[in-house]
Amino acid sequence: MTGPSDLHPVAPPTPPGRVHAHTVLADADGTPYSSLRRRPVERAERYALGKALRKRVPRSSLADWDPPVDRPDPVQMIMESHEGRVGRLVPVRVGRMIASPYGFLRGTAVVMAHDVAQLPATGITPVVCGDAHLGNFGFYASPERDLVIDLNDFDEAHPGSWEWDLRRLVASIWVAGRQNGAGEDACGVAVTECVAAYREEVRHLADQPLLSRSYQRLDVDRLAKSSPKPLRAEVVRAAKRARHRTSDRAVPRFTRQIEGRRRIVEEPPLITRVPEPDADRIAAALDDYLRTLAPHWQRVLGGYTIVDIAHKVVGVGSVGLRAYVALLEGSSPDDVVFLQLKQARRSVLARYVHGDSALHAHQGQRVVEYQQALQTVSDPLLGWTTVGERQYYVRQFRDMKGAVALDAIDSEALDDYAGVLGHLLAKGHARTSGASMIAGYVGRSDRVDQAFRRFARAYADQTEADHAALVRAVDRGLLPVERGV
Repeated sequence: MTGPSDLHPVAPPTPPGRVHAHTVLADADGTPYSSLRRRPVERAERYALGKALRKRVPRSSLADWDPPVDRPDPVQMIMESHEGRVGRLVPVRVGRMIASPYGFLRGTAVVMAHDVAQLPATGITPVVCGDAHLGNFGFYASPERDLVIDLNDFDEAHPGSWEWDLRRLVASIWVAGRQNGAGEDACGVAVTECVAAYREEVRHLADQPLLSRSYQRLDVDRLAKSSPKPLRAEVVRAAKRARHRTSDRAVPRFTRQIEGRRRIVEEPPLITRVPEPDADRIAAALDDYLRTLAPHWQRVLGGYTIVDIAHKVVGVGSVGLRAYVALLEGSSPDDVVFLQLKQARRSVLARYVHGDSALHAHQGQRVVEYQQALQTVSDPLLGWTTVGERQYYVRQFRDMKGAVALDAIDSEALDDYAGVLGHLLAKGHARTSGASMIAGYVGRSDRVDQAFRRFARAYADQTEADHAALVRAVDRGLLPVERGV
């Protein structure tokens, strides 16, 4: 089978606005959508193509951020994003977003997606996270029960410009750095460390065999040993906490024995009972979910029985979307698994990518497949299902998940951690497509580092201004709010 990708190895660079979804095929290093019979494009040719893009999209242009006069009102975009959410939870979401500029940034992927889609782009489009802010990297257990660190949120994952992910990451570093009391120079150093690490890692991986790129991973123990002292201490503390976050240890925290049956304890408004008819529909949907797993894991999980289901609020951007936890029990009371169902909607990036409608009809499937594409190892219980008209992805709820506490690291540790995240983001992009061309474009000098540094500072200012606008809107009563929840 042949297609556009067989005719030319890369789509033209795109001006501000939409990028082309088919570019993920055109520049892919081993894309699953191509024929094994096609003529391979040599790495040197891909590198040269990337380098040539500098003439049409100068690296210095990556620094630009000046809000256009017709920029949509961010508060209005937030209000529109509340459509279809659980109404009683919208005040919780707003409360978490007004708590700080960083909380605002976490909850407004829709705003930043619009902003960065208007900026110049090279046209190199791997699968991207779509929400690669500082807090969306963390620890989790590999299938071998090793603790690894990687991207860990994929609700917005989609083919898109690699620059979009890097822009969101560096902006979040600057915003979080300011919130932690770091000076402007310190924030700038952290951002340049991140971009330099991304640039170096993508160049390194571009020279590796295609299969080798897919095996690259970062174990937390190795990260702790290799990290300078300030970061090492926090990684060790966070890893210890993560290793205790398992389903069996969650039982005393989230459940009680009620009339001889283990039940999930309500903590309104964050954990609430699911009406029995809804619980029955969710249970049936979990039976359908089993068929999306590999046969071995179907058999394993099929040995468990659903004990209880509750609605549980998670995150910032996801607050108000349907999210459930299901408690399953195996052959004994201490053999338990918590599953989480999260509602999946169209990625905020999709509207800026031509041809996206043909990629996935089921948004839960999109999240799962792109998570598996971007992560080196993933939860073996990842799958998807449908409840009524809503689409969901399913994963383990308590699977040694954790993260470095951002408010616990100083400027020096932030520099080191930002470098780690740059490496991880590059690894994810290189696993999907375009590593050689991105490497050719970014080059060996620090020009890209400095450009993103200027962008990050300017967009941090924008984030703070938008956050202030949301606070004013809340004060005027335009949005409901529940603080501190």
